[in-house]
Amino acid sequence: MMHPIIKKYIEFNNFGRDLGLHFDIIEPGLVKHTMTVTERHLATPFTAHGGATAAMMDAVLGVAALSLSCLDFKIVSTVEFKINYLNPALLGDELSGESIIEQKGNRIIIVSGTIKSVNRDKVIAKAIGTFNAYPAEKIGFTQ
Repeated sequence: MMHPIIKKYIEFNNFGRDLGLHFDIIEPGLVKHTMTVTERHLATPFTAHGGATAAMMDAVLGVAALSLSCLDFKIVSTVEFKINYLNPALLGDELSGESIIEQKGNRIIIVSGTIKSVNRDKVIAKAIGTFNAYPAEKIGFTQ
């Protein structure tokens, strides 16, 4: 059964929907994201804008942190993340992003992630990020 905080995230995440992002929570802290590179993601005739890849990475890292923090009835916000672009994402690429929780404290969660092109078997980007976990009541969510 999906946690109510995750349901609200899906309901309000218009940006993720606009990008064509989809995710499955395998278990708390382990989330798989997918996105197909389409014309709306392009910066050149064939390559995705780095911002589209970064937006996907923020989701890859952030939803993993959220899937864990929601168990404590907390939500998360991105404090920072560092991304390395290793290969371009190309038009038609089926991207898959996975993350690993490196450390979870009471308020700070560190997550690392990788985005790969499934159809080209290439690593597109790697990143590590810091997320602030805070009570869901701060945004008006009650148990």
